[in-house]
Amino acid sequence: MAEHRYAFAVDTVRCVGCHTCAVACKQENNVPDGVLWNRVVTEGANSLDASVGEYPNVTKSYLTVACQHCENPACTKVCPVGATYKDPETGAVCQDYDKCIGCRMCVAACPYTGVRSFNWDEPAYSIPHAVGDASVATHLKHTVEKCTMCSHRLKDGKRPFCVDACPTYARFWGDLDDPESEVSKLLATREYKQLLPEEGTKPSVYYLV
Repeated sequence: MAEHRYAFAVDTVRCVGCHTCAVACKQENNVPDGVLWNRVVTEGANSLDASVGEYPNVTKSYLTVACQHCENPACTKVCPVGATYKDPETGAVCQDYDKCIGCRMCVAACPYTGVRSFNWDEPAYSIPHAVGDASVATHLKHTVEKCTMCSHRLKDGKRPFCVDACPTYARFWGDLDDPESEVSKLLATREYKQLLPEEGTKPSVYYLV
């Protein structure tokens, strides 16, 4: 069992779908062009920012979707080389690019569509120099990548960058094993939902409703 059980709580009432978390993640982790580790979808709609229902009875809500950092991840069970693994300290599901052989078994096993990407070619960038934290691992060709829970920041005692960047304070993060953590307190007092709980993966992302 991991030393900590870090988790996200996302307040869907506060979230305005501004994409700041997605852009902040991309910058902090020097994510290649054409790739998003964290994306915003409009719940129940077929396109971004679409409303659900018929006027005047319409609603609109957003979900930010990234790796769910499951307690019982399907991806780690199928990786033949141990490139996809749970960090023993944080409980985050991580990727080791140097071990990854590009088989994409983890992509096939993950029930959460679109949270992983595969670099078919050498990662390309519009900006001619690296951005974000200097300790972020170099992105490689023929490897799978995804949200790391900003593991490089956790090592320095910081929160994931998406949490700090959210302008509406809709994102929270903390240790589920600590009853005094902000996430634990929110989950004890607010209703929430999770993505595909029937899959048995026990995701570590909670959507406050």
